Amino acid sequence: MPIVHVELIEGRSDEVKAKIAKEITDTIHELADTPREHVHVVFQDMKRNDYYNEGH
Repeated sequence: MPIVHVELIEGRSDEVKAKIAKEITDTIHELADTPREHVHVVFQDMKRNDYYNEGH
């Protein structure tokens, strides 16, 4: 049972997260030959000030 953790800066809509989860699920299904219903995608929203990137 693959579990994929996705960390994003907060602010994405539920619709966007659903699209991301579907793409991730489809990719793991195809590449790892895993049934779609066994793939779990977990989103964690981060506050912008909890994230640092030298380029931003």
